[in-house]
Amino acid sequence: MINPMRLTALFVATWIVGCSATVQTDDQDGSRNRKSAAYLAPDTGASDRGHYLATAVALCAFCHSEVDWKAEGFPPKAGTVGGGRSPFGPEMPWLTSPNITPDRETGAGTWTDEQFGAALRRGISHDGRTLFPLMPYNAYHAMSDADATSIVQFLRSLPPVKNRLPATQIPEELKSTLFPLPPPGAVQAPDRSPTAKYGEYLARMALCGQCHTPKDAKGKPVPGMELAGGARLKGPWGDVASLNITPDATGMEGVTEKLFFSAMKTGHVGGGDRLNAIMPWGYYQHMTDEDLRAIYLYVKSVKPVPHFVDNSSPPTPCKKCGGTHGLGEKNH
Repeated sequence: MINPMRLTALFVATWIVGCSATVQTDDQDGSRNRKSAAYLAPDTGASDRGHYLATAVALCAFCHSEVDWKAEGFPPKAGTVGGGRSPFGPEMPWLTSPNITPDRETGAGTWTDEQFGAALRRGISHDGRTLFPLMPYNAYHAMSDADATSIVQFLRSLPPVKNRLPATQIPEELKSTLFPLPPPGAVQAPDRSPTAKYGEYLARMALCGQCHTPKDAKGKPVPGMELAGGARLKGPWGDVASLNITPDATGMEGVTEKLFFSAMKTGHVGGGDRLNAIMPWGYYQHMTDEDLRAIYLYVKSVKPVPHFVDNSSPPTPCKKCGGTHGLGEKNH
């Protein structure tokens, strides 16, 4: 049986990586068979937009590739982009990140646009199963039709990778953690101006909340702790906790736009400190200045949450988020 602490660690890891696994569930409201919003007709530049979103924002390339954990920024290994990997990690030997390249035998070469869209934004696999919520469809559900279309077009343009992977086998203890399927429906493209509103859209697609909002033992966000950090992240990258990125004195209150850009583009946060690349600056560094500015404006606009988190101090229990991280003892 998976104990509550390990269950929490699994959810932190799965939210961090955002890849997909499947498990069959009942379709109580029949929404599984409803069509998702129709994709827009291909337009000039759509796959360029898709390349940008899939590799620099939504982390598709990070989750569905073999990652070089020894290289700076944890890039995908050459020739593996989109080809998936299995097992996903030591804590999840049952987990497979599927091959989403156009290979017809081992990948997604036979998937329709409708099937791609349902997996991306509604959590329904190409064969009708419900995706385990580490494929962050609850976040991607807010992705516009145009952006979803562009990502699908980009994935179809990838070189096919022949990589037959085993099916994911979800432990019984985790099958009760599936989220309700988001309803189908059209989502309009947002205004891409560098505003806090567009920054919120990008931050959701970039999974900021999945990493920087602590979860309870059932994988649910801790109330009142949005973006306040403290989620423990263990893996090939080491053992770190996500930082508080709310505009509180214990978070990003004193972080200037210049320092934010440095962190996102180089991993350097001042004073010689370097972010662990599990905060995927190696991917976010390819975002445009305008989009990074929008995300900065968004995180500076959210509710400040006092929450000490530090990775240079020994982990201690935190009564505020329920986790264990550096300076946890200072939170009451």
